Order: sequence, then C-alpha cells, then structure tokens
Amino acid sequence: MGRRHPDYRRIKLHRTYTIAELVGQFDVHANTIRKWRREGLETVDDRRPALFHGSTVRAFLTGRRESAKKPTGPGRIYCLPCREPKTPAGGMVDYRPETATGGKLEGLCPDCSRLIVRYVSRAQLPTITAGLDVQFTHA
Repeated sequence: MGRRHPDYRRIKLHRTYTIAELVGQFDVHANTIRKWRREGLETVDDRRPALFHGSTVRAFLTGRRESAKKPTGPGRIYCLPCREPKTPAGGMVDYRPETATGGKLEGLCPDCSRLIVRYVSRAQLPTITAGLDVQFTHA
C-alpha cells in the first residue's frame, strides 16, 4: 500500500519511466498511475508502453501537492473536520504556553463548534493573532 503523498524526489529528472517502474518507485497500484494520466500526467508519446519523462512526473506531483494546500492567514486557524481555515467564533482565542518560546492558540470553530488549535511561537503571536481577542492562560 503506497503513501498518500508520493515522494516526488525519488524520480530522476532526465530519465523516462514506464508504468511498472513508477509503481516500483512509489509503491502504488498501476491503476493509480493510470488515474494520474487521466488527471493530466503527460506521456512522452502516444505509443505503448506508456513512457513518462521524469521532469513531467515531478512537476505533476508537486502541482498536485501545492494545489491541495490551504494556507491559514493572520487571524485564522485550520479546522480539521471542516477542512478549511476559519476565524474562531467570536474572534476569541486562548493562548496556552507550552514552552518558553511557544504555545498553542485554542478557539472554537464558528461552523461545527469544535476546538481548533494552532501552534505558534511567542515571537509571531502579534502577527498571527491580528484582529483576534487573545486571553493568556497558564499551562
């Protein structure tokens, strides 16, 4: 069983790969490679066996990974159940120090009312909590 995010660094840029070779590199099923092909992974030509250039495989996988990222801006915390960054309910968060240099922000998701957590360094606290009411609590 392969990993959810294949390590694109295992691919050599100037080499061509068959489906079987990509299966061996990433430890995924051959149907996964065929699915990538339907999703836009380009082959060298239309002949068989299907050959994939290393640079196009690497570009395809990095593009997939980058498109899945959802950056959290200032004043937002990522909610795992909702799968997107949210501004905490009421604009209020608690800061709980974990170490001398950092801690975690805790708030409630406005949609699902679950606890949302973001680990921050104390130095970045003013920029990350812009527009939020922060209460400092003891560990």
